[in-house]
Amino acid sequence: MANFQYSALDPRGEQTTGTLAAASEAEAIQQLRAKGLYPTQISEEGKTKGKGKSAPAKTKGKTAAKSPAKGHVGGSIKPKSLMIFTRQLATLIDSGLPLLRSLTVLEKQEPNLVLKATVSALAENVQGGSTFSESLAQHPKIFNKLYVNMVKAGELGGVLEIVLNRLAEYQEKAQKLKNKIVSAMVYPVIVMFIAVAILVFLMIFIVPKFKEMFTNTDSELPLISKIVFGMSEFFLARPLFVPNVVFVFIIFGIGVFLFNIWGRTTGGRVVIDNLKLKMPVLGDIQRKSAVSRFSRTLGTLVTSGVPILQALNITRDTAGNVVISEAIEKVHEAVKEGETIVTPLQASGVFPNMVISMVDVGEETGQLPEMLLKVADVYDDEVDNAVTALTSILEPIMIVILALIVGAVVFALFLPLIKMISTMGNQ
Repeated sequence: MANFQYSALDPRGEQTTGTLAAASEAEAIQQLRAKGLYPTQISEEGKTKGKGKSAPAKTKGKTAAKSPAKGHVGGSIKPKSLMIFTRQLATLIDSGLPLLRSLTVLEKQEPNLVLKATVSALAENVQGGSTFSESLAQHPKIFNKLYVNMVKAGELGGVLEIVLNRLAEYQEKAQKLKNKIVSAMVYPVIVMFIAVAILVFLMIFIVPKFKEMFTNTDSELPLISKIVFGMSEFFLARPLFVPNVVFVFIIFGIGVFLFNIWGRTTGGRVVIDNLKLKMPVLGDIQRKSAVSRFSRTLGTLVTSGVPILQALNITRDTAGNVVISEAIEKVHEAVKEGETIVTPLQASGVFPNMVISMVDVGEETGQLPEMLLKVADVYDDEVDNAVTALTSILEPIMIVILALIVGAVVFALFLPLIKMISTMGNQ
């Protein structure tokens, strides 16, 4: 039997330290968990004393080694990197490793410099006595309110590994949903880019050569040919030392830049988010994805032990759509006054009847979190089906549009030539 020194969190989230006797570190962890404590650091007493004199030298070495990485603290990372980190941390803790050792293991193998430096900072804070949720809150660019509050609930309930697994599942499903929507938009954007590139190439290099052929002819050009030749002249004109086509792209870029700035204002976001939900085909996908995100976020938070009012606040801040956020705010006010969730959801006009009915049943039966997660699963499938259908429709439509653009220009170029050959044949 050996003595182990430990630091642990009690059910209220307060730090406690002490010593216990156990045959191994794993047994010591089991003893602490049986007492309702969550170990954050544990070490064998004899080995700790043996390290006494060499500890400062090792600390200096670590500081020197970590100093380049510390410059990356405060940056942001991709959602996929955070998702992998969360899943790995949940697996390590679930396997019985203490939190501090799990963070150290992940820090050593992390290739992303920003996340590596952040994990190092988390380990230092936890070793210094801070709770894991307090340490996460110091890095808001990486860990949002949803992440921090779920971890806090897991610490207080002594089920951090379960909460981390739920977080990883939430991130995986949210990323999968986002990828589906992005993939639906990539194809038409690529096709439109190709169409514009071909059009500009024809107007600058091909159309002028055909125009020279018809300058000395007496026959009148067809209307479509006049339009195409006029566009070519406009693109190639040089009023300010560069062709007009350059100014067209510059003006377009300025327009996009100003639109993005306006979209970041409160009024601009309200208008844009309303349009997103009311668009003919994409609006339905946006609405379903917003409902899925609301249901999964709120269901995951409540299941993890976060109080309903706090969960609604976090869900509102992470909704991603102003219209949905305003509806959640009304739900929060209603629940605060002691009312049910269903009434403000129905009054908002944003959520479908099926969602309202399932939430109503969940409240009545006391299974609201389970119902919300079921709603999220249903709408994930609906978004998947809608995106698949949209992609299958868009492909032929975009091919036809591309063919019409190129075909119209080619038709405008060869129509005068056909007319000229026909006139010469009659003569």
